[in-house]
Amino acid sequence: MTQPIPIGRATARRFFATRHLLAPPRSLPGNGASVMTVVDRLGSLQFDPLEVAGRNHDVILLARIDGYRREMTDALLYEHRLLYETYNKGLSLVPTAELPWFRVTWDSNLAEHEESAFRDHAPLVEELLDRIRRDGPLSSTDVEPRAAIDWYWRPTNQVRAILEALGEAGILGLSRREGNRRLYDLAERLFPEDLLSVRHPERDQRRHKLLSRYRGHGLLGRSGSAELWYGTAPVNSPAGRNGDGPTRPQLLDELLEAGDLTPVTVEGVRGDRFIVTAELPILETAEREVSAEAGGRPCPGGADPRVAFLAPLDPYNWDRDFLRSLHGFDYVWEVYVPEKKRRWGYYVLPILFGDRLVGRIEPRIDRKAGTLRVIGLWWEDGFDPVGTQGFVEAFVEAIDAHRRFGAVTRVSLPRTHVHRPFVAAVRERLVMEVRR
Repeated sequence: MTQPIPIGRATARRFFATRHLLAPPRSLPGNGASVMTVVDRLGSLQFDPLEVAGRNHDVILLARIDGYRREMTDALLYEHRLLYETYNKGLSLVPTAELPWFRVTWDSNLAEHEESAFRDHAPLVEELLDRIRRDGPLSSTDVEPRAAIDWYWRPTNQVRAILEALGEAGILGLSRREGNRRLYDLAERLFPEDLLSVRHPERDQRRHKLLSRYRGHGLLGRSGSAELWYGTAPVNSPAGRNGDGPTRPQLLDELLEAGDLTPVTVEGVRGDRFIVTAELPILETAEREVSAEAGGRPCPGGADPRVAFLAPLDPYNWDRDFLRSLHGFDYVWEVYVPEKKRRWGYYVLPILFGDRLVGRIEPRIDRKAGTLRVIGLWWEDGFDPVGTQGFVEAFVEAIDAHRRFGAVTRVSLPRTHVHRPFVAAVRERLVMEVRR
C-alpha cells in the first residue's frame, strides 16, 4: 500500500470544507445542474421524510446552492429521472446512471422477500401488480387497506408493506411523491431497458458502494459506526444467501490497489484516513491556503468565511467520532432522543463558519405563520459570535437563504437573555421584517 500522506489539522479542516463544496457555502448557481454537481461529488444524498427545516437532502443542497428550491431536485427525480431513490447509506438519492452499480440492493431484497413477504402474500402481490399494469401508478391509499402485518419496526397495512417490498426488490419504483404519499409504477416504465439489463458482478457492485461512502464523507477511516458501512459487504439473511463474499477490508484493499483511494494521516486523529485520489489537487490547494493564511491572506477559497447550516445527515457529519477528533465538536442528532434527555433540541443543525464548526442552530419553517423560527442557538466554548469579525453578517446571509428556501417572509429569533447582544446585532442587519 502507498505510504500515507501526513497532513496537519488545519489542512484537514480546509480540505474537508472545500471538497464538501462548503468553502464557501452556496457557491453553486441555483439550477438542476448544480444539484447533479453536488450528487456527483458526494455520490448520494440521504433521504429523510422529516420536514422541520426542510427535508435532509434539501438542507444539504441549500448549504451548497445559491437560491436552492426543492422543485429542482423533485424535477430530477420524477420528471427527468436523472436521480432515483434506492438504499445506499439508508434511503438515498443516487444518480440513475449508476443504477447497475446499486442493483445488489434490489437483488438481495428480492431474494429475501421471495422467501417471506412475496410467498406469504402472493395473491396480494399479483393483485397490486395487475392493477399497476392496467391503471398506472398506485399508492397504498388507492387500495382498500388490509389487516396489519408485522413489518420492520411496527405493524403495517399489508398493502403498504407489499408495495414497499416490491419497491425494495426493484420490481416497482417511485413514480413520484405527493408529500409523504408514495406512488409506485413498474420499474421498466421508469428506467431505460438498456440500463436495467446491465449486470455487474456482485463483488464489483459492493466495491462501488464502499467507494460511495468514501466519496460521500471524504476522509473516512477503516472503521466507525455500523451505519457508515450499511450494505457494503454481504450479510446473513433469512434467505441464507448473502453471507458469503468479500469483507469490507478486502474491498478497501482493492480500492487502494486500483488507485481509487489514497491514504493520509491527520495530526491528532487516530489511524489512517482515505481520500478519493482524484481529490488530491483539492488537498494541495488546502495546504497552500493554510500556508497563505499564516501570512495574513484571506481564506478559504481566497474569500472571507461564510456560514452554512449543515443537515443532520449531511455527509460532513457522518463520522461523529471524526468530528470530535478534528473539530472538538460533539454532535448528536437528538430527534429520536426523549425530550427530557436532550442536550440541545429536536432538529438541531451544526453551524459551519469557514472551515470551523462554531455552534448549533434549531430552525423550523412555519409556513402557516410565514415565519422561520429559530428555536435555539448554542455556541462552542470560546466562540464569540458578536466579537468574531464577519460572523454576524455571514450568519444573516445564511438565515436569509433559509428563509427564502422556506418561502416565508419573517424570522423569529430567541428572546433569551444570553442571546440578546447577538440577536440585536442580527436584527440590525436583516433586510426583512423580523418578528420576535
